[in-house]
Amino acid sequence: MEKRADLRSIIQYLPLVAQSSSLVWPPSVEEELQTMSRGPSESMVNSGEALALHITTMRKSLSLNSNDLAPHALQGYAQFFDKKISREESANFFGEVVPPLCGLLLQLPSMLEKHYQKADHVLNGITSGLRLLAPQEAGIVLLSQELIAALLACSFFCLFPEVDRRLKNLQGINFDALFSFPYMSHCTKQENKIKCLIHYFGRICRCMPTGFVSFERKILPLEHHPHFVSYPEADSWANSVTPLCSIEVHTSGAIEDQPGEALEVDFADEYFGGLTLSYDTLQEEIRFVINPELIAGMIFLPRMDANEAIEIVGVERFSCYTGYGPSFQYAGDYTDKKDLDTFKRRKTRVIAIDALPGPGMGQYQLDALIREVNKALSGFMHQCKYTMAGSLKIPLKTDSNYTQLEASSSRYVPHTLDSENQVVEGSQRWCIDHEEEKKIGVATGNWGCGVFGGDPELKIMLQWLAVSQSGRPFMSYYTFGLQALKDLNQVIERVALQEMTVGDLWTKVVEYSSERLSRRTRLGFFSWLITSLST
Repeated sequence: MEKRADLRSIIQYLPLVAQSSSLVWPPSVEEELQTMSRGPSESMVNSGEALALHITTMRKSLSLNSNDLAPHALQGYAQFFDKKISREESANFFGEVVPPLCGLLLQLPSMLEKHYQKADHVLNGITSGLRLLAPQEAGIVLLSQELIAALLACSFFCLFPEVDRRLKNLQGINFDALFSFPYMSHCTKQENKIKCLIHYFGRICRCMPTGFVSFERKILPLEHHPHFVSYPEADSWANSVTPLCSIEVHTSGAIEDQPGEALEVDFADEYFGGLTLSYDTLQEEIRFVINPELIAGMIFLPRMDANEAIEIVGVERFSCYTGYGPSFQYAGDYTDKKDLDTFKRRKTRVIAIDALPGPGMGQYQLDALIREVNKALSGFMHQCKYTMAGSLKIPLKTDSNYTQLEASSSRYVPHTLDSENQVVEGSQRWCIDHEEEKKIGVATGNWGCGVFGGDPELKIMLQWLAVSQSGRPFMSYYTFGLQALKDLNQVIERVALQEMTVGDLWTKVVEYSSERLSRRTRLGFFSWLITSLST
């Protein structure tokens, strides 16, 4: 065990210790968990105040500094369980949820050992063990839902070491900031985020799910390769003759409710999970609390670079909700009926891509356009048989029709070339069948708009370009009723009449952006484009 590179990369961020080739809890922590697992009649953990005391005791046994917790977090546990929810709900939590959660934590060392024993064999030799997946380190981690539940229980009890996480560009993973008393005392959205997570723990304690979830860092290579298009620059986009894909526009509904099988875009922060475990409630944070298994990725996925995306397959949804931002509210149980794939993952595929925050007029500069379209492209690329994960074919204009170059996402394993310089190695067993992959589109919305301040008319065009260039057959676009997009269907119809290609639309986007920067136009892109096509 101690010789495993994957375990060595993550062990300092886990609350366990390595001992005689095994992972174990410190004896005092194990004793505390055993006591709490026997129920409140023996442990006396029957209130938020008592829970906070036991959290403090376990943290001391792990040599964790109480000053590392958010201000007044322990008071927040008492406030939530003793005042914010009913006595009946509180009694049920301490009687029916805390004991099995502690029992689950007692199994964490053995679960991790079994995980690492199987990690190199589940995906046909591809490393899938829990490890730090650093920036520019393409790879995949496959975790059982049971193991994820145990890791999230560690977060609830604030047992993860915080030291050095920020130095590795990792988010805080304990739930202390969620329970931070000054914010929770007057913030109903924070209460409701906690209610979603408490509901998740109640569900998994009644019936532990048996599936798996994969977390993958996808990379669009920056370095030049003679046989691949890596991180396309402006000329490559301008010369593309790829046709634009179809768009389905939805003025109501939410991305996570889309009925088909599509990549569901998570409007991410560069730090995976963003402010999920804080007192803010943006769209990304909503997704993370109704699908809490996403939070597990925050343990081992540092910030994303400009050419990276994170794809998560298999997360289960547990909660309903209403509202957004200050109006966000937990709205009861949700039964996820998505089918499972051959790896026992739910057919829910979430793509985390981060837009430029607060770009202002800078979003119209060419470098910003390239960054945003390539960021989206890194997330939408195909996963394809016989390649490292995807072969992106970019038809380019030439003097005689066009040639095709391939862009690889450099995922999973190093590839080799045969005598004809074709990719011949990859993980055929792991990759989704290419014919099935070709049917999967993208469900997205106003990415990078809202608090990030992006231009929604521009952002939808950049996403349309990336979806089309990736070879996806369609884009389902959820406008969330945004008035600025009321003419979207009209624009789509005009573009279709012109039979525009990716290169044509990209050229229009660049031309418009140049005019906005030079103040030669004050029109929005939709009005400008319709006028341009008319003349």
